[in-house]
Amino acid sequence: MEIGKERGRMPKYIVMMKLTEQGGKDIRNAPERIESANKLFQKMGGKEIGFYMVMGEYDYIGIGECPSDEVATAFVLALSSAGNVKTTTLKAFSKEEIPGIFKMLPKS
Repeated sequence: MEIGKERGRMPKYIVMMKLTEQGGKDIRNAPERIESANKLFQKMGGKEIGFYMVMGEYDYIGIGECPSDEVATAFVLALSSAGNVKTTTLKAFSKEEIPGIFKMLPKS
């Protein structure tokens, strides 16, 4: 199995978002911005797995599948450029992919 291509599925990404000052001041319009961002993500070939408002260091967490690292990067750049959130993006590997990753480790 190719790492990051579990059973023909697209790679998964976790996007952690913090509201900027601008995003906080315009918080009442956040639901519309979230929906607009989701539509853009889909248009770029992404598929939302989940989106959550969270308590703690981050304000939102989005989990999705995207065709490539390049598309995921373009999406978060578009999201950040609107000025309402700052993002941190993680590429995620499923528990089924982990053994294949460990097999790549050099033998001691």
